[in-house]
Amino acid sequence: MILETFPVGPLQCNCTLVGDETTREAMVIDPGDNITEILSRLAKRGLKLRQIIVTHAHIDHVGGAVELKKATGAPILLNENDLPLLKMMEVQAGWLGVRTPEVAPPDTSAEEGMIVGIAGHTAQVLHTPGHTPGSICLHFAPEKLLIAGDTLFAGSIGRTDLPGGDSRRILRSIHDQLMPLPDNTRVIPGHGPDTTVGEERESNPFLQSDVRI
Repeated sequence: MILETFPVGPLQCNCTLVGDETTREAMVIDPGDNITEILSRLAKRGLKLRQIIVTHAHIDHVGGAVELKKATGAPILLNENDLPLLKMMEVQAGWLGVRTPEVAPPDTSAEEGMIVGIAGHTAQVLHTPGHTPGSICLHFAPEKLLIAGDTLFAGSIGRTDLPGGDSRRILRSIHDQLMPLPDNTRVIPGHGPDTTVGEERESNPFLQSDVRI
């Protein structure tokens, strides 16, 4: 597996490129900005982009998806529960004081249990509402890898004080969907450093038994 994670945009969203060494196909997760860099990384590896997946519709994760689609022809997948957030992209841009990016409804809704990815490297969509109504994570089981979006971070969880956020739902999503995964599952969050499911189960202050759901 070719795996690259790098920060993009003013909020340093973790954008992840997954590629296959044999087929030279690739998927990109959360292309929030810096599309020129993403295209350069694909070209350097000789990769053909087949899928664009957005874990949720906050501007720092979805802001470059349409631009990347126009450059490559790859379809966009996003859970349809986040369509209201797409419609308020101008408001989101105002929060950051940046230009409003072009956005559009996804080509396909990324639904719970859906298998996405490329030949040789597929992931299961886990619907993990709470940070946003349509937040998803991607579980690459053979690789013991979880792309967590803004649901789970090293030592923290996603904020729930923005439109559509729900603190009870995010904790339930993490307990029901993510904590059953093997301890050695590598977690790439939407921002910041990697962690593992085991580390977060053991030490994340939001996931301890005295935190009420």
